[in-house]
Amino acid sequence: MIMEIRKIGDPILKIKAKKVEKIDEKVKNLVRDMIETMKFSNGVGLAAPQVGESLRIIVVDYEENPIAFINPEILEMDGEVLDYEGCLSVPGVEVPIKRAERIIFKAQDLQGRTKRYKAKGLLARVIQHEVDHLEGILILDRAVGEPTPPEEK
Repeated sequence: MIMEIRKIGDPILKIKAKKVEKIDEKVKNLVRDMIETMKFSNGVGLAAPQVGESLRIIVVDYEENPIAFINPEILEMDGEVLDYEGCLSVPGVEVPIKRAERIIFKAQDLQGRTKRYKAKGLLARVIQHEVDHLEGILILDRAVGEPTPPEEK
């Protein structure tokens, strides 16, 4: 099911999401709908608060293969890269943001197993962006310069 993506100004985007205590059918259905919504919207990542659910769940499109991360937590960050980012919840705007080039994070999979992951480049940036959503942080909060409409970059 395609879900409505909440836009800037919606209060749910500014609150810290709750930890997922139990990975049940409701959570698995939410993940399925989030992946469908992300693909439909041509996104590379989506956090549960963006579809109105205050839960610590993100989905990421990694090389055409969507992955769900439950209760993700960034453990280590290394390097720094400045690049432009857009966001499905802040349409029509891209802002320059500094992010770590490489990260190590942990998260649960849909079977409830906690795993450690390494990510670099675009995947590391997407994970950091989506984890920010779980903390109530939007790209405008992290901008290191003025927003630019995408076609002007």
